[in-house]
Amino acid sequence: MASRLLHRLRHALASDGPGEAAAGPEAEQFPESSELEDDDAEGLSSRLSGTLSFTSAEDDPDDEDEDDEAGLDSPPSGDGASGEDAERSPPPDGQRSSQLLARQLQDFWKKSRNTLVPQRLLFEVTSANVVKDPPSKYVLYTLAVMGPGPPDRQAAHISRRYSDFERLHRNLQRQFRGPMSAISFPRKRLRRNFTAETIARRSRAFEQFLGHLQAVPELRQAPDLQDFFVLPELRRAQSLTCTGLYREALALWANAWQLQTQLGTPSGPDRPLLTLAGLAVCHQELEDPGEARACSEKALQLLGDKRPHPFLAPFLEAHVRLSWRLGLDKRQSEAQLQALQEAGLTPTPPPSLKELLIKEVLD
Repeated sequence: MASRLLHRLRHALASDGPGEAAAGPEAEQFPESSELEDDDAEGLSSRLSGTLSFTSAEDDPDDEDEDDEAGLDSPPSGDGASGEDAERSPPPDGQRSSQLLARQLQDFWKKSRNTLVPQRLLFEVTSANVVKDPPSKYVLYTLAVMGPGPPDRQAAHISRRYSDFERLHRNLQRQFRGPMSAISFPRKRLRRNFTAETIARRSRAFEQFLGHLQAVPELRQAPDLQDFFVLPELRRAQSLTCTGLYREALALWANAWQLQTQLGTPSGPDRPLLTLAGLAVCHQELEDPGEARACSEKALQLLGDKRPHPFLAPFLEAHVRLSWRLGLDKRQSEAQLQALQEAGLTPTPPPSLKELLIKEVLD
């Protein structure tokens, strides 16, 4: 209001005096103060919209690796636009573009839930603990792995350190240079590795890293990625089973089975069969023959008519023995086992699941 009155007063004074010709150019050259403020505010907001998508590097100005890691970890909250995209886009439309992209992603996610397209797995770092194991010290990240399924489906969990993620990234880069060139990974730092800010950034970066790997079919089926998720769990479970710690081993076998169910392991039935063997042995040793028999039945369904498979006869023998103990029908499994023995495809008696589990080499 004040600027308009001032403008009218200047115009009236200029029209009465001889300086009317000079006043026009001066007014064009220097617009009103209110217009300057509006233009400046608009420019300021557009500049901010181009930089807010970056993770701030001012939290740790004295760290040389901070800029690299900040760029790799962004965006932390997933507004859908990276810093590079925001910098390339026209400044006035930066915020509108990011909002539109977020809405499009939400609509796509809602529509994909009702289609036959496999949904991506979700990864969430649920805890990150600093472990002191002299002379080493590292951060152990625990991730929940959640896939499509009923709402009450239990998530699987894995615990990995930075070096595990780095080894996976290095192996995949060596095998899949093309797809891996577009996937970022947080770089090593020389210091401040154990601050809350660094751990939080790496947690978000690891979630995004695994999510990106799962989004590319070629990478999702890579053996190295399957090993990253499942192999450490299987090795620990096997070690505990061999030492007689069946209750602790049972939890690891169950988590390994949940992981393979979530991932949809494409590497054949051997690891699922080994997992079912571990579950059956632990349930049997913990006096739960019903669960042990259910695991044997599930394994026999996976095996089908595959002959000769080293797991077939042990699972048949376990199924016959557990069925007899529970008073259930065992004739089909008994006849199939007898046919294998008569054909010379398995010794009499066949090795037990526990013997097979101890001898199995996990590599």
